[in-house]
Amino acid sequence: MARDELRSTVERVGDRFSLGEYEIDAYLAVLEHGTLTASEIADHTEIPQPRVYDTVRSLNDRGLVELQESRPMKVVAIDPGEAFEDVEAALGEMIDGLESRYTAPARETEAVTLVKSRSTILRYLEEIIESAEYELALSLTPDLLGRFAEDLRAATDAGVSVDLLVAPSGGAPPADEFDYGAVATTARTRRGITTPVIAVADGTYSIYATQDALRDDRDRYGVIFNRSALGFLVSGFFGTVLWTTTEETVAEDGEGRPYPRRYASIRRCVKDLLDAGGEFYATIDGRDVESGRSRVVSGRVSEVSFEVSEEVASLTLETEEGTVAVGGRVAALEDVEAHEIRIGRDEPPAYEE
Repeated sequence: MARDELRSTVERVGDRFSLGEYEIDAYLAVLEHGTLTASEIADHTEIPQPRVYDTVRSLNDRGLVELQESRPMKVVAIDPGEAFEDVEAALGEMIDGLESRYTAPARETEAVTLVKSRSTILRYLEEIIESAEYELALSLTPDLLGRFAEDLRAATDAGVSVDLLVAPSGGAPPADEFDYGAVATTARTRRGITTPVIAVADGTYSIYATQDALRDDRDRYGVIFNRSALGFLVSGFFGTVLWTTTEETVAEDGEGRPYPRRYASIRRCVKDLLDAGGEFYATIDGRDVESGRSRVVSGRVSEVSFEVSEEVASLTLETEEGTVAVGGRVAALEDVEAHEIRIGRDEPPAYEE
């Protein structure tokens, strides 16, 4: 598509959708009722009576409604498929033309981004959920749970471990009406609209947003950690502040995933080991606490530690080098800070770079 033609198409599509608040209210009211008079539109909306005529004539000029010049004048809805037929075709052409000129921006593999758009936050939430390979930590509102239920079901079916928190608990679907076990490994509810919206995939790709930001409050925002090592900050906040202050566990099934298993959260790993019981072997990819160098250790799990508060967890391995204590992110008391944990039943799982 030529540049001038593309510009004309963009302007045409933009003009059709450049509807003001009154035009939108009037259009939706007419669509709902089929035919309305000017006074009836005023009754069904908050449009001042003197503004109704200008509003519906603007809709008529855009081909969205018909005006029957009777007494009183009637505003008749046009089938949206017919009204927007030309725009639909133009929109497809416009997208093709724009994509042909699109140059994908170079993106850093590690980035922190502030976003204020509700649609952008929702897009990142969906992307993070879909990107998880083995572990998801989520704090969602009841509405977001409904929106992403199918994505979560697909994740659990694929063997991803999902810790799901739903808040505020007052709006969460009752456990006897919603199958939490189909969308999460463990699901809990938490009181209060102060609970933020959080998603963390595999301990690195994460988002933190206030519930206000999802209501398009421009004074609020979301923070994206795009596959950043800083994602552990969100994961740690989820595990120590939110997960430990929940009201009710509405689903819990740690037996469904086969071994070997992968974990980003040592808290989740240790809890599963305690629940399952028996002998385990582990391969840890992390870094040495003292030197800061990358370090991989493998061996039999000889001891696990898990505080009742669920805030502190660690495990001990018997390796060829001796006993090695393993902690989570920013570990200080242990020998190794774990970034990824692989657990097997009969032998240490193979390490894959």
